[in-house]
Amino acid sequence: MKFRLIEDHREIHPVRVMCAALGVSPSGYYAWRRQPESPRKAANRRLLADIRRLHGQHRERYGAPRIHRALIDEGQKVSRSRVERLMRRHGIRAHAPRRFRVRTTDSTHTLPIAPNLLDQTFIAVRPNQVWLADITYVRTGEGWLYLAVVLDLFSRKVVGWAMRDHMRVELTIAALTMAIQRQRPPAGLIHHSDRGSQYAAGDYRDILKAAGIVQSMSRKGNCWDNAPMESFFGTVKTELVHRQDYPDQETARRDLFAYIEIYYNRQRMHSALGYLTPVQTELQAA
Repeated sequence: MKFRLIEDHREIHPVRVMCAALGVSPSGYYAWRRQPESPRKAANRRLLADIRRLHGQHRERYGAPRIHRALIDEGQKVSRSRVERLMRRHGIRAHAPRRFRVRTTDSTHTLPIAPNLLDQTFIAVRPNQVWLADITYVRTGEGWLYLAVVLDLFSRKVVGWAMRDHMRVELTIAALTMAIQRQRPPAGLIHHSDRGSQYAAGDYRDILKAAGIVQSMSRKGNCWDNAPMESFFGTVKTELVHRQDYPDQETARRDLFAYIEIYYNRQRMHSALGYLTPVQTELQAA
């Protein structure tokens, strides 16, 4: 076990230092290394290489559950516990989120407030039945960049998005317009958001009404009323934004576009979707 521990950490710490700390000789360790490789060890070595490949391919965003599913999709027969064990032994993990929040909701207005039609029941049985909407922010060297997103609850697909250097209603209208033009939703679709002025504005409500979309809003100051949307933004921050230092807004725009349109919608497995991507889920429903 001591030699195995040294082997697993030899790329991080000097071998002689670890041998001294564990009370074994370097010569004994190197003799152990020269022993013929067992079939199990060889299989683990190949599996570890595949784990590292997939982890790097997804820019270190995947933890053991998604790595395991990706291996299964490639045709490998391997247990999740074995993947978890190898990843833990070699220090391979998904990036953890950082906590920091800028206020994006201005509910101190006298505009009309829609009722909360979802009441935290986040269930949709088909695409374009329930859309969730919200705004988040990205720090850049030129100041904050704001991202408005419309998310389909059924497929978790980003159906509309827009980016601006402000949070005025123009931002949310641009995201909603993209969603409507792309999806052509049927009348009766529920649109759920917080009660911010960007979503309560007359121009925004007029677009919803013209498309036959029913408006729903969270309770004041209750982030759990739009939990899947909060989860999506947490994923974006963890997997992309918090790993970058954007010198300007244009760089951030390009990165966010690639993440949403190329990676998140089309490549990233979603645990709530049975490890399908949003686009796969939408196509499967169709």
